[in-house]
Amino acid sequence: MPASNAPYPVLPGRRYPPGATVEDAGVNFSVYSRHATGAELLLYESATSPEPFQTIRLDPRTNHTFFSWHLMVEDLPPGTHYTWRLEGPNDPHGHGWRFDPSIELVDPWARAVNVAGWDRWQRQRKGVQPHDSPRAIVLAEEYDWEGDEPIRLSSEQMIIYELHVGGFTRHPSSGVRHPGTFLGLIEKIPYLKELGITHVELMPVMAFDEQDVPEPVWKAGLRNFWGYSSFGFFSPHPGFCVTPEQGTHRREFRDMVKALHRAGIGVILDVVFNHTSEGGAGGPTLTFKGFGNETFYCLDAIDKGIYLDFTGCGNTVNANHPLVTNFIIDALEYWVREMHVDGFRFDLASAMARDSDGRPLANPPVIWGIELSDTLAATKIIAEAWDAAGLYQVGTFPGYRWMEWNGRYRDSIRRFVRGDPGLVPEIATRISGSSDLYEANLRKPINSINFVTCHDGFTLWDLVSYNRKHNLANHEGNRDGTDDNLSWNCGTEGETPNLEVLTLRRRQARNLLTLLFLSQGIPMLLAGDEVLRSQQGNNNAWCQDNETGWLDWSLMERNAAMLRFVRGLIALRKRHPSLRHRHFLAGRPLPGGEIPDVVWHGLELEAPPWDDPESRILAFTLAPVCPDEALLHVMINMSDRALRFALPEIAPARWHLALDTARASPTDVVPPEDQCPVEDGRQLVRSRSILVLEGRSASDPSAIQPT
Repeated sequence: MPASNAPYPVLPGRRYPPGATVEDAGVNFSVYSRHATGAELLLYESATSPEPFQTIRLDPRTNHTFFSWHLMVEDLPPGTHYTWRLEGPNDPHGHGWRFDPSIELVDPWARAVNVAGWDRWQRQRKGVQPHDSPRAIVLAEEYDWEGDEPIRLSSEQMIIYELHVGGFTRHPSSGVRHPGTFLGLIEKIPYLKELGITHVELMPVMAFDEQDVPEPVWKAGLRNFWGYSSFGFFSPHPGFCVTPEQGTHRREFRDMVKALHRAGIGVILDVVFNHTSEGGAGGPTLTFKGFGNETFYCLDAIDKGIYLDFTGCGNTVNANHPLVTNFIIDALEYWVREMHVDGFRFDLASAMARDSDGRPLANPPVIWGIELSDTLAATKIIAEAWDAAGLYQVGTFPGYRWMEWNGRYRDSIRRFVRGDPGLVPEIATRISGSSDLYEANLRKPINSINFVTCHDGFTLWDLVSYNRKHNLANHEGNRDGTDDNLSWNCGTEGETPNLEVLTLRRRQARNLLTLLFLSQGIPMLLAGDEVLRSQQGNNNAWCQDNETGWLDWSLMERNAAMLRFVRGLIALRKRHPSLRHRHFLAGRPLPGGEIPDVVWHGLELEAPPWDDPESRILAFTLAPVCPDEALLHVMINMSDRALRFALPEIAPARWHLALDTARASPTDVVPPEDQCPVEDGRQLVRSRSILVLEGRSASDPSAIQPT
């Protein structure tokens, strides 16, 4: 860096593109601010430099065009850190303006940010101090993708695995060189590949504020672990990088993506565009509040000092303002074009379907803009189709290509498996792709992301071990997290040495996942559920960056039987295209077929108990989709007694036992080469269990080889 008496020369620069762009002549800087009256750019050697080595005041006559402030700094090297300061009117209640020239701002388009000098709680206690903000970094490194391209897998083939980058490898038992990082995740790719999943869905990896927690939580030594508090939408989170002080954010993230793609695994990002870490009126000014508060946030129509909060996090992004819509789509296209990601899951996506006054829009521009973007055309887009203010759009989320986290599926399966009666028609609809939600709107089973657990709520093991949440460790008085878990503890709350209870819990866990992977639509598995990870009844571990929130890799040995079961279950799904229809089942033969695509049964053939309010049983037969696929027959008994189900006779096939959730490992899931034929025309299905048969000619074992 130059001495203070030898500053870098400055040229007018240009307004496009926004952010910091390295060019032959230097670095072009540009930011949006409609109402700012003055601007300064501060340049630092590093994130910890106590003072900028150069402060450049922009001239409104030469460095201001339309709504942009811009300049070119000649010969400025990559690695330079920078912030902005803006002058302008401060009228939060009348116009929503919150300009404050004492606050340094993070460039919203920054490709990398560094938070080494940021202390949210000192800012809260002492007010703004000189140079106390996070800083952006100028990046220009070239990257060799070595021919990598995003994964192009048809949606019905997807098996999603939701994980937290930090929590996945931070436990000492992970044994990786760089725990809790993008590079640490690379070392666990062989495990993911052997499990059989096709995509990882990464909880937020865009730069977020780990200090964004309520004061009692912070005083307890906890922090924002999950990361639903973004402020740098173009930057990988520095906390997941090994050397963020060197600006290696993009390289480390790209290394992870490239390695996953080499293993045939796609990358979906959980993105948070519904709110930001700046919070409400009492939250800090980091970026958007200082550049254009009235543009980026939904504000009360009468008192613009009040932030409309449809997210439960203090503010709501004004996503359908033209500039904000463009910002969001620009960010998404950047992650696809420059970072090679394969899809996005949008947190509280229904908040993005509201206008600036909070009213739901029939055709929100940002939602349709994402759907129709050419750059995003082959990208998976998934909505959490609700928000925190009661807008619930599962089955009605705007657009056609959007997949949805199917909360109806989760709730129905949980209730059925815990033993609630009278759900048979509902369960048949969920298993067959939720046509009641999607078919009338010209959508398909692949619009449904099926899940029984996710990061938000009980883990699978806790779902069968607790009747109520146990969140006192979050230091919010056990008020946080849902009280409606639809769980069943199998007779005892929490940990127990009772072998009978533990055996039932393991069976219930197998039942839940078996239904998940036998359902039409796209299954999503929560990381750690395959080895029965517990959070000790905490159903909202958002601030638990500790063993509660981490994956303990010793569980792979301790619960090896469950891991084996899940691998076998995924393999079963993969060898049956009949579990992966793109179109809804019709009860008619497929083209060229002889038997209906699905036939529903009860204890007797073709007699499903649709009208029995006490029934807890269901069976169905799936016809093969292709000549080398086996028939599939499934019998589900969630009652508390063993029952005998009639088996259909479909010559020349013979039924072979593929899966029985009531059996102990290794006979609970049986690979094709080890399966035994079923001799009896009626099959005993034990209480609270599921039995799956594959039908094929005994003389043709190749008929069930994986497709």
